Amino acid sequence: MANLKITLVKSTIGAIPKHRKTVEALGLRKLNKTVEMPDNPAVRGMIDQVRHLVKVEEA
Repeated sequence: MANLKITLVKSTIGAIPKHRKTVEALGLRKLNKTVEMPDNPAVRGMIDQVRHLVKVEEA
């Protein structure tokens, strides 16, 4: 199964609380940090919700 590399590229300071919690649920705590997550519909949905804050690459 493929993995996705997700990097937080924009701060969550001005984001709405739901987006902040989504970013934190993805495992991103600090700016420019990267996590690897499995490529499944649940993770894709979370990424779609905060696509303006993150950068996604195929791993």
